[in-house]
Amino acid sequence: MSDGDGWVTLPDGSRRWGRFGSAGLLLRAPDQRGAGDVRVLMQHRAVWSHQGGTWGVPGGARNSDETPVQAALREFGEEVAGDPGSIELIGLHRQEHTVWRYDTVLARAAAGRRLEAANWESDEVRWVGVGEVPNLRLLPAFGRTWPLLREALGRRLAVHVDASTVLPAEDAESVVRLRDALADLAA
Repeated sequence: MSDGDGWVTLPDGSRRWGRFGSAGLLLRAPDQRGAGDVRVLMQHRAVWSHQGGTWGVPGGARNSDETPVQAALREFGEEVAGDPGSIELIGLHRQEHTVWRYDTVLARAAAGRRLEAANWESDEVRWVGVGEVPNLRLLPAFGRTWPLLREALGRRLAVHVDASTVLPAEDAESVVRLRDALADLAA
Protein backbone atom coordinates (compact mmCIF):
# COMPACT_ATOMS: atom_id res chain seq x y z
CA MET A 1 0.00 0.00 0.00
CA SER A 2 1.31 3.46 -0.90
CA ASP A 3 0.49 6.83 0.65
CA GLY A 4 -1.63 7.74 -2.40
CA ASP A 5 -4.05 4.84 -1.94
CA GLY A 6 -7.43 6.00 -0.73
CA TRP A 7 -10.72 7.56 -1.83
CA VAL A 8 -11.49 11.23 -2.31
CA THR A 9 -15.06 12.52 -2.45
CA LEU A 10 -15.69 15.26 -5.03
CA PRO A 11 -18.09 18.16 -4.41
CA ASP A 12 -20.75 16.37 -6.51
CA GLY A 13 -20.60 13.38 -4.13
CA SER A 14 -18.81 11.03 -6.54
CA ARG A 15 -15.70 9.21 -5.38
CA ARG A 16 -12.30 9.00 -7.04
CA TRP A 17 -9.30 6.83 -6.22
CA GLY A 18 -6.07 8.53 -5.22
CA ARG A 19 -5.54 10.78 -2.21
CA PHE A 20 -3.17 13.00 -4.24
CA GLY A 21 -4.95 12.55 -7.55
CA SER A 22 -4.37 9.89 -10.16
CA ALA A 23 -2.56 9.58 -13.46
CA GLY A 24 -2.60 7.28 -16.46
CA LEU A 25 -0.61 6.73 -19.64
CA LEU A 26 -2.27 6.98 -23.04
CA LEU A 27 0.25 5.29 -25.33
CA ARG A 28 -0.13 5.57 -29.10
CA ALA A 29 1.69 3.67 -31.84
CA PRO A 30 1.41 3.37 -35.60
CA ASP A 31 -0.93 0.64 -36.83
CA GLN A 32 1.08 -2.21 -38.33
CA ARG A 33 -1.47 -2.46 -41.15
CA GLY A 34 -0.16 0.80 -42.59
CA ALA A 35 -2.26 3.57 -44.12
CA GLY A 36 -1.02 5.95 -41.42
CA ASP A 37 -3.54 4.70 -38.87
CA VAL A 38 -2.84 5.05 -35.17
CA ARG A 39 -3.62 2.67 -32.32
CA VAL A 40 -3.76 3.30 -28.58
CA LEU A 41 -3.19 0.86 -25.75
CA MET A 42 -6.40 0.35 -23.80
CA GLN A 43 -6.96 -1.44 -20.50
CA HIS A 44 -10.10 -3.49 -19.80
CA ARG A 45 -10.66 -2.98 -16.09
CA ALA A 46 -11.38 -6.05 -13.97
CA VAL A 47 -15.10 -6.47 -13.29
CA TRP A 48 -14.66 -6.39 -9.50
CA SER A 49 -12.86 -3.00 -9.59
CA HIS A 50 -14.43 0.48 -9.30
CA GLN A 51 -16.41 0.99 -12.53
CA GLY A 52 -15.13 -2.42 -13.58
CA GLY A 53 -15.82 -3.92 -16.97
CA THR A 54 -15.03 -0.61 -18.64
CA TRP A 55 -12.10 0.41 -20.82
CA GLY A 56 -9.61 3.16 -20.03
CA VAL A 57 -5.86 3.59 -19.86
CA PRO A 58 -3.42 1.98 -17.41
CA GLY A 59 -3.14 4.26 -14.41
CA GLY A 60 -3.95 4.82 -10.80
CA ALA A 61 -3.29 6.69 -7.59
CA ARG A 62 -0.47 9.19 -7.45
CA ASN A 63 1.83 9.11 -4.42
CA SER A 64 2.67 12.31 -2.55
CA ASP A 65 6.25 12.36 -3.84
CA GLU A 66 5.43 11.73 -7.53
CA THR A 67 4.87 13.97 -10.49
CA PRO A 68 1.98 12.99 -12.78
CA VAL A 69 4.47 11.57 -15.31
CA GLN A 70 6.24 9.49 -12.67
CA ALA A 71 2.90 8.15 -11.38
CA ALA A 72 1.63 7.31 -14.87
CA LEU A 73 4.84 5.48 -15.79
CA ARG A 74 4.91 3.58 -12.47
CA GLU A 75 1.27 2.53 -12.82
CA PHE A 76 1.88 1.48 -16.44
CA GLY A 77 4.79 -0.69 -15.28
CA GLU A 78 2.61 -2.29 -12.60
CA GLU A 79 -0.37 -2.99 -14.87
CA VAL A 80 1.20 -3.81 -18.24
CA ALA A 81 3.59 -6.71 -18.92
CA GLY A 82 6.02 -6.52 -21.80
CA ASP A 83 8.42 -3.98 -23.20
CA PRO A 84 6.79 -1.10 -25.08
CA GLY A 85 10.24 -0.03 -26.34
CA SER A 86 11.30 3.56 -26.09
CA ILE A 87 8.48 6.01 -25.70
CA GLU A 88 8.34 9.75 -26.25
CA LEU A 89 6.20 11.88 -23.95
CA ILE A 90 4.11 14.23 -26.08
CA GLY A 91 1.71 15.92 -23.71
CA LEU A 92 -0.37 15.97 -20.59
CA HIS A 93 -4.11 16.50 -20.17
CA ARG A 94 -5.39 17.50 -16.75
CA GLN A 95 -8.96 17.06 -15.47
CA GLU A 96 -9.26 19.34 -12.46
CA HIS A 97 -12.02 18.58 -9.95
CA THR A 98 -11.32 21.14 -7.20
CA VAL A 99 -10.17 18.61 -4.58
CA TRP A 100 -8.81 15.96 -6.95
CA ARG A 101 -7.34 15.73 -10.45
CA TYR A 102 -6.61 13.15 -13.10
CA ASP A 103 -3.59 13.61 -15.37
CA THR A 104 -3.49 11.71 -18.65
CA VAL A 105 0.09 11.52 -19.90
CA LEU A 106 0.19 11.20 -23.69
CA ALA A 107 3.09 9.27 -25.18
CA ARG A 108 4.19 7.83 -28.50
CA ALA A 109 5.82 4.44 -29.08
CA ALA A 110 7.72 3.64 -32.26
CA ALA A 111 5.80 0.37 -32.67
CA GLY A 112 2.83 -1.35 -31.07
CA ARG A 113 4.68 -4.24 -29.46
CA ARG A 114 2.89 -7.16 -27.83
CA LEU A 115 1.84 -6.20 -24.31
CA GLU A 116 -0.33 -8.04 -21.78
CA ALA A 117 -2.14 -7.43 -18.51
CA ALA A 118 0.36 -7.71 -15.66
CA ASN A 119 -1.88 -7.97 -12.63
CA TRP A 120 -5.37 -8.58 -11.30
CA GLU A 121 -6.52 -4.99 -11.99
CA SER A 122 -6.96 -5.74 -15.70
CA ASP A 123 -8.86 -8.36 -17.61
CA GLU A 124 -6.95 -7.39 -20.75
CA VAL A 125 -4.79 -4.75 -22.41
CA ARG A 126 -5.16 -4.33 -26.16
CA TRP A 127 -4.07 -2.05 -29.00
CA VAL A 128 -7.19 -0.40 -30.43
CA GLY A 129 -7.53 1.85 -33.49
CA VAL A 130 -8.38 5.41 -32.46
CA GLY A 131 -11.58 5.22 -34.49
CA GLU A 132 -12.67 2.10 -32.60
CA VAL A 133 -12.23 3.54 -29.09
CA PRO A 134 -15.76 5.05 -28.88
CA ASN A 135 -17.20 1.59 -29.67
CA LEU A 136 -15.81 0.21 -26.40
CA ARG A 137 -17.68 0.46 -23.10
CA LEU A 138 -15.49 3.27 -21.75
CA LEU A 139 -14.84 4.33 -18.19
CA PRO A 140 -17.29 7.29 -18.02
CA ALA A 141 -14.69 9.97 -17.20
CA PHE A 142 -12.39 8.68 -19.96
CA GLY A 143 -15.30 8.62 -22.42
CA ARG A 144 -16.05 12.29 -21.73
CA THR A 145 -12.40 13.22 -22.23
CA TRP A 146 -11.65 10.96 -25.21
CA PRO A 147 -12.49 13.52 -27.95
CA LEU A 148 -9.95 15.97 -26.50
CA LEU A 149 -7.34 13.26 -25.99
CA ARG A 150 -7.82 11.94 -29.52
CA GLU A 151 -7.23 15.38 -30.96
CA ALA A 152 -4.15 15.89 -28.78
CA LEU A 153 -2.58 12.56 -29.81
CA GLY A 154 -1.55 13.91 -33.18
CA ARG A 155 -0.06 17.12 -31.87
CA ARG A 156 3.21 18.10 -30.30
CA LEU A 157 3.33 21.11 -28.04
CA ALA A 158 5.62 23.91 -29.17
CA VAL A 159 6.18 26.96 -27.03
CA HIS A 160 7.68 30.16 -28.37
CA VAL A 161 8.76 32.73 -25.80
CA ASP A 162 9.77 36.19 -26.97
CA ALA A 163 12.14 36.98 -24.10
CA SER A 164 12.46 40.60 -25.20
CA THR A 165 8.83 41.20 -24.19
CA VAL A 166 9.32 39.91 -20.64
CA LEU A 167 12.99 40.70 -19.92
CA PRO A 168 15.22 43.67 -20.73
CA ALA A 169 17.46 42.86 -23.71
CA GLU A 170 20.55 44.05 -21.83
CA ASP A 171 19.91 41.47 -19.07
CA ALA A 172 21.53 38.56 -20.92
CA GLU A 173 21.99 36.58 -17.70
CA SER A 174 18.22 36.55 -17.05
CA VAL A 175 17.56 35.50 -20.65
CA VAL A 176 19.94 32.55 -20.23
CA ARG A 177 18.25 31.56 -16.92
CA LEU A 178 14.81 31.73 -18.59
CA ARG A 179 16.04 29.62 -21.51
CA ASP A 180 17.53 27.02 -19.17
CA ALA A 181 14.42 26.92 -16.97
CA LEU A 182 12.21 26.36 -20.03
CA ALA A 183 14.56 23.64 -21.29
CA ASP A 184 14.32 21.88 -17.91
CA LEU A 185 10.52 22.17 -18.02
CA ALA A 186 10.38 20.76 -21.56
CA ALA A 187 12.56 17.81 -20.54
